[in-house]
Amino acid sequence: MVNPSSIMKLMSAKNKFQSTHPKFVAFLSAVFSGGVQEGTVIEITVTKPGQSPITSNIKVQQSDLELMEELKELAGK
Repeated sequence: MVNPSSIMKLMSAKNKFQSTHPKFVAFLSAVFSGGVQEGTVIEITVTKPGQSPITSNIKVQQSDLELMEELKELAGK
């Protein structure tokens, strides 16, 4: 069973992230609103100050989609 206190902390952190990074949250909403299909490639680049960018990607698998569904259910969406 999930600890209600942990859920509240997680929801609070999510809300803070949304208020701090509204454009990124809107971007994610646009990407995921139509549903992500198996085979979709998700790529992310991280650039630290004074360092070269580092990029990685994943090709979405069925198990990834199942995990996303479970996380959505946990979040109550």
